[in-house]
Amino acid sequence: MKEFFVYFFGQGETAEFALFTPAHFLPVLLMIATILLIYRKRVWIRNSRHEETLRFALAFMLIVSDMSYYWRLVGAPWLQPGPVENLPIGVCTWTVIFSSFMLAGKKQSLFDICYFWLLSGSLFALITPTPLTYTGFTRFRYYQFWLEHTLGYIAVFYMIFVHGMRPTIKSAIRSYAALVVMAVIAYWVNSMIPGANYLYMARPEAAPSVLDILPPNFALRLMIMTLVITAMYVLAYMPWYFKDKREKQMAAM
Repeated sequence: MKEFFVYFFGQGETAEFALFTPAHFLPVLLMIATILLIYRKRVWIRNSRHEETLRFALAFMLIVSDMSYYWRLVGAPWLQPGPVENLPIGVCTWTVIFSSFMLAGKKQSLFDICYFWLLSGSLFALITPTPLTYTGFTRFRYYQFWLEHTLGYIAVFYMIFVHGMRPTIKSAIRSYAALVVMAVIAYWVNSMIPGANYLYMARPEAAPSVLDILPPNFALRLMIMTLVITAMYVLAYMPWYFKDKREKQMAAM
């Protein structure tokens, strides 16, 4: 039994997860299917007497999915947990936390942050899930990672479809400011802890990632990352811009 737990909660010495395989696509497809189901059943969910229970259940799942990462480290000393990789400094981690409180309290201010963080930062984790390189689908970390990274999208689109939340220009600015604060903290921690690479600002990761194309020079790296994130913010807002523009045109007819 001990051998099973060491294996299940541990990681391999060689790569176990490959990009763009069924193990990569299936969780993303399940996420998309769930979001589409919420869209189709949005009226029924909105009017259901169990709607609040559903929101709180989803919020609970988000918190557990995030905290289980740290519970795993506490219960698995062979993983050598430490501050180099495991401090709660990251867009994905705080998006999960904010999403859970957004669901529980129907907080527009948290939706503003989560919407843009998911579609401008966490999106890259779905494209190239670098942390899974040494943990395949027979490991706990595989399931924890995908729950943590897909439930946030489900939560945000749940609030859009069921409760009619939407981003604005002001919310984009607030979200961007919060991201800058996170980046400053990550930069400070990276400079204080040798080997730390929070927000992937210090260097490219050893595992394959979309960030591999970035130069190792910090100034150039930061400039390119800033431009890309800014462009992603613009793209994330564009559907709402065109929606508002179309509604104004229809109202003027």
